[in-house]
Amino acid sequence: MDAARDDVFVDDITFPAADGYSLAGSLFLPRGTKRHAVLISSATAVPRKVYRAFASYLAHRGCAVLTYDYRGIGDSRQQALVGYNQAKSLVGFKASMADWAALDVTAAVRWMRERYNTLPLAYVGHSFGAQALGLIDNNAEISRALFVAGQAATWKLMTPPESYRVYAFMNFIGVPLTHMLGYAPGWAGIGEDLPKGVFTQWAEWVSSPRYLFDSKLPALQNFAKFKGALRALQFTDDPWATLPAVEMLCAGFTAIKPEMLTVRPPDAGVKKIGHFGFFRLEHRDLLWHGMAEWIQGE
Repeated sequence: MDAARDDVFVDDITFPAADGYSLAGSLFLPRGTKRHAVLISSATAVPRKVYRAFASYLAHRGCAVLTYDYRGIGDSRQQALVGYNQAKSLVGFKASMADWAALDVTAAVRWMRERYNTLPLAYVGHSFGAQALGLIDNNAEISRALFVAGQAATWKLMTPPESYRVYAFMNFIGVPLTHMLGYAPGWAGIGEDLPKGVFTQWAEWVSSPRYLFDSKLPALQNFAKFKGALRALQFTDDPWATLPAVEMLCAGFTAIKPEMLTVRPPDAGVKKIGHFGFFRLEHRDLLWHGMAEWIQGE
């Protein structure tokens, strides 16, 4: 598997968020010359291990790549004081999606920029990871950004009947369950467990016509700070990141003209890609190759 290449070194690390919270990450390094630095920011409720193969592929091409888990997710979730390798309960854990951007993503950009200050820094944002780029105050440090299924995920722009399912789940099951338990349980079908504040803010955005753009977050002003190159990938069989949803997110970056590429699964020689499929190893020779060349400005 690509993640196990002999010419790629993988180191599991921790680094501090902007408020000092310890975040878990994996650093993928080429054993040869480093020519680029790349930060991969995850989708909601998705642990960094999902991006391992793609990160290794980029490292093989000469990139220093960091993947990481947001607070409360994966290995950035605190461990319980009793029991072996047991995650601490998220009840009472304070975090929101805005915190993930302001405290965690901001710190990851800073860490990469300080460590590899002579290399161009690229950013790969998957779903929420793409949204977060517009919210961080240091996004001007990034020269190129690749969005994979990055969208303004309002339910009205999703493909029916998924749009109705998402709205009903978020508001009539997810929010009440989260308030009852004190956190959003992964077993409800959302992936990883989520802190209460993350899920409730997510549900609020999903239910708003313009997603996070309808919020009153002061951080929205940071969208205009990004002046690098931006390429957004949209997959025709992705019911969440539809073309209008991708266009809405990209329109928030008012200082640039993002490039949007629509990909049909047959174009990639597969039957389906969806919201997560880009990161499967089967796309190494076609999709990964082309996107890696773009990330590296080739």
